[in-house]
Amino acid sequence: MSRHTPRLHPASPDTGTANDAPAVRVRRRLLLRDLSSPRLVISNISPNWFASVMGTGIVANAAATLPLITPQLHVFASTVWVIATVLLLGLIAASAAHWIAHREVALSHHRHPAMVHFYGAPPLAILTIGAGALLFGPDIMGADAALTVALILWSTGTVLGLATAVIVPFLTFTSSSGTDQSPFGGWIMPVVPPLVSAAAGAPLIPYLPEGEARLTMLIACYAMFGLSMIATAVILPLIWGRLARHNIGNSAAVPTLWIVLGPLGQSITAAIVLGAVAPSAVSAELAEALSFFGFIYGVPTLGFALLWTALAIAMTVHTARRGLPFSLTWWSFTFPVGNMVVALSVLAVATGSAVLEVMALVSFVALVGAWVLVALRTFAGSVIRGTLFLAPPVVGDATAISAPATPAA
Repeated sequence: MSRHTPRLHPASPDTGTANDAPAVRVRRRLLLRDLSSPRLVISNISPNWFASVMGTGIVANAAATLPLITPQLHVFASTVWVIATVLLLGLIAASAAHWIAHREVALSHHRHPAMVHFYGAPPLAILTIGAGALLFGPDIMGADAALTVALILWSTGTVLGLATAVIVPFLTFTSSSGTDQSPFGGWIMPVVPPLVSAAAGAPLIPYLPEGEARLTMLIACYAMFGLSMIATAVILPLIWGRLARHNIGNSAAVPTLWIVLGPLGQSITAAIVLGAVAPSAVSAELAEALSFFGFIYGVPTLGFALLWTALAIAMTVHTARRGLPFSLTWWSFTFPVGNMVVALSVLAVATGSAVLEVMALVSFVALVGAWVLVALRTFAGSVIRGTLFLAPPVVGDATAISAPATPAA
């Protein structure tokens, strides 16, 4: 058959002979076209699906913090936050259905050497939406309701995040499948949620009763800041060492290298905003010291974050030349970059630097471009084709950290 000869559907009448009974042509579904059954949609809802909520929500939150054009972006940011909220509710419902209908598959995720680390994604998604509730909720649901939602989501995300920060490393430490090639960017995921709780908890402090309540919240936020950043400081050399000894590795894991920017950017934000609200909880002398700490921590950390950004870009481009198939790991191009946008914005406000303002704006443009690309590819691979709902391959390293790769749309 010539390569230009059209391929006939097995049920097409053209495949029969003159004496054959007419075959019935099967109508192809417009949605989920590559799934044998629509019921397969909930058969493999893994924790890393919540990265889509993180990546969408951070676009809204980053837009709200831009020092140059925040008022002009308010409607856009509010709309994106609503989309992320609906997506979070949908994934919670799909995950519940997955646990009910496919319990054995759901229970297997914690034994997967790479997927287990993405249990950090659900609390991160909840905290991202909770942070946006304070920014956009007052115009949508009223100030009191927005504050209530923000407190509930912060509390829920914080409890879940602290649990993942303990349980996932424990599972890793007691697993027999780890090697010196195992560390990848996803290892940071389960220890990042407490850091996001620290940054998202700062705006809630002024709403708490004066005195012990505010002081306790401030201390808790700084403790969670230290929890995540010291854990990150332990994990990052393992990732660097693997890259140095074993090269970049499988292309599927390359996008996760961007996850490193998440705690770097989020820690800068936490250090700045906690220092800004400290006067409402502690003495003037201590508050001044905490504000100064935000500056002396934030600027040097920004330097390393820019170094890692350059390395991540170089490694991504290097891999893309050989082929970088789409998968859910591409959401790593969004949330960490969004954290850097927020970090640049709060640093710009704290220092009055016009250079940082421009850097924040340029980074936001890159963030929106990445979000649009990844969102469209995810929509095509899930809603249109359905291939992202299939089970990932079972391997023992960081190559199977998402649903199967999909071809270009």
